[in-house]
Amino acid sequence: MAAKAVGVAVVIPAKDEAARIAATVASAHDIAGVDIVLVVDDGSTDDTRLVARDAGATVVVHERNRGKARAMQTGADIVARLDRLRAADGSLPRAMLFVDADLAESAVHSAPLIEPVLTGATDMSIALLPRQQQVAGGHGRVVALARAGIVRATGWTPAQPLSGIRCLTREAFDAAAPLAAGWGVETGLTIDLLRRGFQVAEVPCELFHRVSGADLAGRLHRAGQYRDVARALAARGLLDLRPARGWNALPSRS
Repeated sequence: MAAKAVGVAVVIPAKDEAARIAATVASAHDIAGVDIVLVVDDGSTDDTRLVARDAGATVVVHERNRGKARAMQTGADIVARLDRLRAADGSLPRAMLFVDADLAESAVHSAPLIEPVLTGATDMSIALLPRQQQVAGGHGRVVALARAGIVRATGWTPAQPLSGIRCLTREAFDAAAPLAAGWGVETGLTIDLLRRGFQVAEVPCELFHRVSGADLAGRLHRAGQYRDVARALAARGLLDLRPARGWNALPSRS
């Protein structure tokens, strides 16, 4: 029996996104080829799970916050179960499109990430976002750290190394297991797939999301990102976290 179309599953990790998740889910449903929109509520304290379900998403709940990487893995595991149910008719595993929960109506514009993956032009496509409508409160330190680590590991220079809106094949996702923890997941995914010979490409997408500001919440978020990216790099032999060297020291080439 000839294999049928692959199809696409949208996976949306979400925490406390009740204000935007309905619009994100509805917009994701409008992407051509998508037959599943799955929201992983990662320990929300608001009504994210209820709003997402009412908007038409399949919802899986972490009763406590387990971090972005764990939410992505849970979503991928659910998609794998659904793929096994339809395998008897010759259908191949779905590609997975990971979408940020706060994209709202712009989520549909992640569609350009899908074709390069389904056609085999790349194994993972990463959204390259335009200048955002809000001004970010950070100074680019987390981006610089992630980019330097990826360049050091692979020789590839990403424009937006922390972009979390990504489409990839099941084979590529499984090859990157286990995922780097927390906010280090994107940096780890890029490094691990390139090191294993998979193709990775950035694709421009007209996507808009909420950016972290200069307030305390924004500073804490960026500190968590920096910590998790540093740990992902250290786990891959690209950063020395010993106190004498500090977190900013990438090992020199020998």
